[in-house]
Amino acid sequence: MTTKNIHEATLAEVNEISDSQAEFVVRPLYYGYGNTLGNSLRRVLLSSVKGAAITAFSIEGSSHEFTAIPGIREDVVDIMLNLKNIRFKMHTDAPVELDLEIKGDKQSEKDGDKRVVAGDIKLPAEVEIANPNQVICHIDDPKFVLKMHFVVETGRGYLTIDQSSEDRVHSDMIAIDAVFTPVLRVRYKVENTRVGQDTNLQQLTLTIDTDGTITPREAFEEAAAILVNQYTALAGETTVDRTPAPGSKEDEDDSGLLLPIEELDLSARTANALLNNDIRTVRDLVTLSENDLRDLKGFGQKALDEVKEKLTELNF
Repeated sequence: MTTKNIHEATLAEVNEISDSQAEFVVRPLYYGYGNTLGNSLRRVLLSSVKGAAITAFSIEGSSHEFTAIPGIREDVVDIMLNLKNIRFKMHTDAPVELDLEIKGDKQSEKDGDKRVVAGDIKLPAEVEIANPNQVICHIDDPKFVLKMHFVVETGRGYLTIDQSSEDRVHSDMIAIDAVFTPVLRVRYKVENTRVGQDTNLQQLTLTIDTDGTITPREAFEEAAAILVNQYTALAGETTVDRTPAPGSKEDEDDSGLLLPIEELDLSARTANALLNNDIRTVRDLVTLSENDLRDLKGFGQKALDEVKEKLTELNF
């Protein structure tokens, strides 16, 4: 059976599996729109949702990324890779500079090297870290004091090291390529569904995993808003014909809303009061609140009670 109308899709279900994973069920979709919508949402989710990352850093005693630092087990390249895995949540769009200062202690001599983690970074109020246990490096000298400086910025998608180098806040810092996107993984599947007699429809199930700096719902809504803005700019003045199919529930509802006031069997006084205030159909009537009706010229409490009773009778 061929679907004659393009049904307006709705977000039918949201299944929150965890704080960072959720399933979104969208239906009904015109046949073929499952893959169209699923693929476009997936691409935008993975490339365009706003996030934050370290774009440059410095380590006291190191001038470039190919330096070995006495007192640190890892070299600077290994530290760079670890820094790229720190997940930041920013409450500002301006670049933020952070500091870390930590000393190897006596415990490192007894139990091994001292582990330095993201949670050791000093944070201002506008910055949060979603994975404070992410390892940065290990101090293997109990007398060594590690001093680091970071620049964290917001962005979308992926920033190459060349771009990061060009836009560095401080030219003497080491640039790092940054992965801004807070969405780690997106999967979708398309299944058949139906609405009434229309069986040639689809359902889209989208599963989103984030890094914890943003909820899956926030990511989904931001991606959808990006697509809406893009398509709205292209649509111009064009509108979609949403005329209900003859005999459908929507068609019956619209027919009721178009019913003239004169056909409601209201008293002559009440009907005239409505018509004199340019209220000519049920649609005009149901858009008004009780206070709006009371404010109408020549419309009293008795008329209000009569109208409420009639709308209840008509299931409005």
